[in-house]
Amino acid sequence: MKGIILAGGLGTRLHPLTKITNKHLLPIFDKPMVYYPLMTLVEAGIKDVMVVTGGNHAGEFLRLLGNGKDFGLKEIHYTYQIGESGIADALRLAEDFADGNKIVVILGDNLFESSIKRYVDKFEKQKEGAKILLKKVKNPERFGVVEFKKGKVVSIEEKPKQPKSKYAVTGVYMYDSKIFGFIRKLKKSRRGEYEITDINNMYLRKGILSCDILNGFWTDCGAFESLLKANMLIAKNKGLNLRGLL
Repeated sequence: MKGIILAGGLGTRLHPLTKITNKHLLPIFDKPMVYYPLMTLVEAGIKDVMVVTGGNHAGEFLRLLGNGKDFGLKEIHYTYQIGESGIADALRLAEDFADGNKIVVILGDNLFESSIKRYVDKFEKQKEGAKILLKKVKNPERFGVVEFKKGKVVSIEEKPKQPKSKYAVTGVYMYDSKIFGFIRKLKKSRRGEYEITDINNMYLRKGILSCDILNGFWTDCGAFESLLKANMLIAKNKGLNLRGLL
């Protein structure tokens, strides 16, 4: 199984911070943001990783992460995304790297408190298809949101104005080799992007999408509020007394 970190985009919601660096290189407590998804993959047993990045600061990832030896990896591969056309568009750049293997894709601005190893192990045993991890959130309209009927996921809607549940699709996705064929069938959404939610719905319609509810906290870091939340969660998780600092 191979791992892919999606760390492109311009991070415009975090201007002016991201005028001088890539969003995924911003600090989260005591580490650069991209360290967290990378360590999540490594802890799950994945040793072969590709970073998909873009923008004016892509070269900084090589300076920071090098060849991956410091993280116990065989090697880190890099590829460059031109422009911003959605998660699925970034993922298509990793087809040669995947080379027919199952892949675990993680968004470079997503932080997970708990290990995802047990979910990765379950997916490795899954005959075919995809797996997504869900988390109950207070603001589901910011994410892809699942609809349940009789306890089963029946649809996924991207950033709905009226969410059909409070369960969001987190930023880790597991796919078999069908993923790249599905990407080639995609059309841009109303937002002008190739949506990963459309890919997940393709797997769902074929009856080969499995879902699990994630343990522990999960957050993205794409806006100032969530960036602050991520720093506080990591600090608290390390035993820091935040009250004493305020």
